[in-house]
Amino acid sequence: MKRSNLPFSEDILVKKLQEREEQAFHLLYDQYSPALYGVILKVVRDEETARDVLQDSFVKIWRNIPSYDSQKGRLFTWLLNIARNTAIDALRTRHSGQSIQRDIDIVDSVDLHQQAYQPSVETLDLPDKVNQLNPDRRQVIDLVYFSGYTHEEVAQKLNLPLGTVKTRVRSALQELKKLFGT
Repeated sequence: MKRSNLPFSEDILVKKLQEREEQAFHLLYDQYSPALYGVILKVVRDEETARDVLQDSFVKIWRNIPSYDSQKGRLFTWLLNIARNTAIDALRTRHSGQSIQRDIDIVDSVDLHQQAYQPSVETLDLPDKVNQLNPDRRQVIDLVYFSGYTHEEVAQKLNLPLGTVKTRVRSALQELKKLFGT
């Protein structure tokens, strides 16, 4: 992400968004849409759907920005969760409420991650940061955040206790926070 494009701090951006300043929303979109689009595309695997989900995500962001609390987490994490959840909802809707089936024959998620998502300046070097995680943590992050699995689905897929999956996700997010220097 190109933080230098913001003419003011992230806290001021959030304040302006919460005051419903349209220009702040445009800045937010310019700053974060490339990274969010990359995550959404990893989940839905269709460019047209990804564009629609990105738009839906930003509508949700605009509607819910008053509820954002910087004490509970970073803005990017909050945005990422909205985009990811919107993408998962879109998949579930597309599959008429059926369980989302995954292709078991796909190469492991790390290889898929490398082939399908090329990092750019606009996307925070997110794939590079994720690749620095230990393999167990990287695997659960790939499945949860990039492939759209729930924690329960990851536990079943990897034959792990749900608590172990949740611990690995939490540990990976803490490690990523350190890697991003936040």
